[in-house]
Amino acid sequence: MTGRSAPRGTYVFDGPAGRLGRPLNRMLQSLCTEGARTDFRADEAAYCLRFALSAEQTTAVLERDWQAMLDLGGSILYVYKLAMMDGRSMQYLGGVFTGMTEAEFTAAMAAGGRTDV
Repeated sequence: MTGRSAPRGTYVFDGPAGRLGRPLNRMLQSLCTEGARTDFRADEAAYCLRFALSAEQTTAVLERDWQAMLDLGGSILYVYKLAMMDGRSMQYLGGVFTGMTEAEFTAAMAAGGRTDV
C-alpha cells in the first residue's frame, strides 16, 4: 500500500499504484485481442518483455501470483483478464484475496458478504 490508511483487507489502487503498475496493466489489457492471447500463450516471458515489465511483475505473471500482481500495481480489472484466460472466475480471485476457497467465497457473497470487517 502507498502510505494512506485504508480499512483492513482493503486494496487501494491510487496514482502511485497506477504508475508502478503501468507496464503490467498495459500488458494485461493487451490480452483483449485473440492475436495477443495467442502470442502470450506461445511465450509468456517474451510477451512480458515486450511491455518492459519489471522482473517482479514478470515473475508474478508467470507464477500466477495474483496478490503479487496487485501489490505491484496491477488493476483488478486487468488482472482478471489473465485469470479468464486461465479459466478462473472472479469468485476464484475473490477467494484468493480473502484466504477462502472459490466455493467459500461464493457462499460468503451469497450470504451477504464478509462480516469480519
